[in-house]
Amino acid sequence: MFIAAGLGVSPWTVLAQGVSVQTGWTVGFSTFAVSVAVLLLWIPLKEIPGFGTLSNVVLIAISIDVMTPLLMGPETNMIRCLQMIAGVALVGAGSGLYLTANLGPGPRDGLMTGVQRLTGRSIGAVRAGLELTVLCAGWMLGGTVGLGTVIFAVGVGYAVAVSLSVVRLFSPDLKNQNTLDSN
Repeated sequence: MFIAAGLGVSPWTVLAQGVSVQTGWTVGFSTFAVSVAVLLLWIPLKEIPGFGTLSNVVLIAISIDVMTPLLMGPETNMIRCLQMIAGVALVGAGSGLYLTANLGPGPRDGLMTGVQRLTGRSIGAVRAGLELTVLCAGWMLGGTVGLGTVIFAVGVGYAVAVSLSVVRLFSPDLKNQNTLDSN
């Protein structure tokens, strides 16, 4: 939804585009390479990958190369904007659900939770900081930035935080869990 809206891509995809511009790799393969590099950042954070982590690395990279050419965007700007906002909300909701499944976070979410645990900052603030950092790096490497990119960078962390809070309301096992503080 977010990519098809045509108003920009996520900051991590901007970074992958920049890597692609610099190396000649596809955006999907660049996403794979960025994911592996991010996993190396997990070492000092003492994050532990799981099945979900490895699945994320492979499936996201393949999906970008296979699905992006097939996406068709809406005709009107109003629908494009609504689709973009819904895309950010759905990424937040999906992240809140899969992070609590304990199958291992994706590389970017593991970086987010590791930095959150280390700094004690809120998930929203940590995610926004990471997103804005990779947005700038990707843009400097030649990735493209749109209005949707900036909205995603600022909004997705808070969408994840809200989703985690909602999941905790309905899951007694997560109510006292401090590993994903959504303040």
